[in-house]
Amino acid sequence: MKITMAHGSGGRATSQLINDVFKNANSNPVLDMMEDAAVVAGSGRIAVTTDSFVITPLFFKGGDIGRLAVCGTVNDLLMRGAIPKYITSAYIIEEGADTDDLRRIAESMAETAREAGVIVVAGDTKVTEGSGNVYINTTGVGFVPEDTDIKSSDCKLGDALIVSGDLGEHHAAIMSRRMGIENNIKSDCAPLGEMVMNMIDAGIELHAMRDITRGGLGTVLNELASASGCGFELNEADIPVTPEVEGFARILGLNIMHMGNEGKLAAVVAERDAERALGIIKNSRYGAAAAIIGRVTGGEGVVMNTRLGGKRVITELFGEGLPRIC
Repeated sequence: MKITMAHGSGGRATSQLINDVFKNANSNPVLDMMEDAAVVAGSGRIAVTTDSFVITPLFFKGGDIGRLAVCGTVNDLLMRGAIPKYITSAYIIEEGADTDDLRRIAESMAETAREAGVIVVAGDTKVTEGSGNVYINTTGVGFVPEDTDIKSSDCKLGDALIVSGDLGEHHAAIMSRRMGIENNIKSDCAPLGEMVMNMIDAGIELHAMRDITRGGLGTVLNELASASGCGFELNEADIPVTPEVEGFARILGLNIMHMGNEGKLAAVVAERDAERALGIIKNSRYGAAAAIIGRVTGGEGVVMNTRLGGKRVITELFGEGLPRIC
C-alpha cells in the first residue's frame, strides 16, 4: 500500500494506517486503548502523549505552528484528566526557512506554554533539504490524580454530550488564508486546561473527553461510539457554529461535522451533571459558546436529528479532508 495524502486526514485512512502498521508493531495494553494520551505507572500516575505538527501557512489568524504545537499537546493530556506539566519540542527545519519566522514561532510557543502552565524541558533541531517549511514534534507529560480515570470506553446510556464552543473555526481560518479570502474568521487554537480542571475540581462525573481536531466532531464521536459500544444522537439545531463559518462552509461545500478545530472539546458527562458541567464550561476561558448537543443512546454509530425533522447518519471522515490543515 502506498501512502497518500488521505492518510494524514485524521479520518478512516488514518485509522487504517495506524491500526495496520503502527498499532500492530507496537501493541501493548496502554497503546491499544488508543486514547489521546497514555496513562502509565511512574511516580504516581502520569499521562504521556506525542504529536507532530505540519501546517501551511505557518502563521494564520488566531495563531501559528508554535501555538498550535503547545495547544495540541496539552489538550491531549487534558482529555485524560491529566494536569499538563512538561513538553518537549523538536523542530525539523527545511533549508531556506527564515530565522525571523523561527524566532516568532519559538516565542509564540513559549508564550502559549506559560498560558497552559507547562514548561518546555527538552528540544532538538534538525535541518533538511526543502523549500523553507518548518515542522514540530512534541511530547507531553502530565500528572493524573489518583481519583481520576477518564476514558472513551466509559460512555454510558443517557450521558449528555457537550461541545465547548463554535465548530469549524480553525479549518475555515486556514482555508481562508490559503485561498486569499478576506474575512474575520480566526482559528480557535487554545489550551483548554481551565475548563477541564474546573469540571474536575467541581466533581463533575466525566465519562469521556476528546479534543475535536482533524476529522472533526463526526470522526471523534464515531471513535467514542466504537470504543464504548454505544451510539450518539445529536440535534443539529443545538450544534454551535458562528454565522460566518456556517456561511463559509456552505459556499465551499464543507461539512461542519468534519471540519477541524484546535481549541474545542467534546465531553461525555453523566446526565445528572450535564447542566452544571455546561455552566462551568461557559464560565471558563474559551467556553462561552458551549452547548449540550446530544445524548448517548443504546444504538450504534452517530445519528443527527436534522433541522428539517429527518435523521442523518454521521460517519467518520472518509478520504482526505479539504484542505489538509495539519
